[in-house]
Amino acid sequence: MIKFFSKPYRWAGIFSLLLVGLFTFVLMDTFVLQKSMVIVASETSAETSTAAETEPVITATSYSDENIQISIETILKYDSTIYVADIQVSDAAYLKTAFANNTYGRNVKAKTSDIAAAQNAIFAINGDYYGFRDDGYVLRNGIIYRDSASENEALVIDQNGNFSIVDESDVSMASLSENWQVLSFGPALVENGDIMVDSSSEVGQAKESNPRTAIGQISAGHYLVIVSDGRTDESEGLSLLQLAQEFKERGCTIAYNLDGGGSSTMVFNGEVVNNPTDGRSIAEREVSDIVYFGY
Repeated sequence: MIKFFSKPYRWAGIFSLLLVGLFTFVLMDTFVLQKSMVIVASETSAETSTAAETEPVITATSYSDENIQISIETILKYDSTIYVADIQVSDAAYLKTAFANNTYGRNVKAKTSDIAAAQNAIFAINGDYYGFRDDGYVLRNGIIYRDSASENEALVIDQNGNFSIVDESDVSMASLSENWQVLSFGPALVENGDIMVDSSSEVGQAKESNPRTAIGQISAGHYLVIVSDGRTDESEGLSLLQLAQEFKERGCTIAYNLDGGGSSTMVFNGEVVNNPTDGRSIAEREVSDIVYFGY
């Protein structure tokens, strides 16, 4: 044995194997291995909001009952296909979030449409993909799951359903604990009616034009959701500035960018509305969480 290890190249070989093994584990831990931390109990309608008392009126692009009204339009602009959902609710309780497999944890993922189906969501979009990172505030449906700050701007939705933007490095989760939702991705697109991004703004090292998902508020209980296709010959995708301009032009006083790219998905009445893609194939990407409207 001593004779075996006396050769320097053998030590180098063993070190290389250990290094490769460590690198592989880090990649697996970051992108593959699931770490379930909290199993979220399924909520019933009685616990969170009052169900519709009358039959809703539903078409291919709209939904209406006494509590929730949704209309979706598809437009072609900026060489892109853009899906715009105008949503009004009578109570903030109808604006909810949900985790993949009802589980908070690292790399716990499912398709947006599958998470929406599990919650009987009327309308859903992908969320902030919190499970891809170890930091960033996570407060969902009034419950704190992560209080480690990131460098992101966070979207805060209070108990009345009103939006605000905070810099996580300046505000503690404890001070936000009385709110309804906190999502961490960004950046803010519109704040106090002003566009907050410019032509050079981007998320990390992403391409200038991308599939996008974002949500904004027009007034109390009145929201706007925009999802765009991108990275295809048929749809180039939007810059953050173009996305912000759409929200401002449609009357939003505040708007916030959520996870985009291959994650961008809009689901309405169980059907995927847009064409999710990673640039290689048209298919849904599994994500950590959704934002949805429903009972």
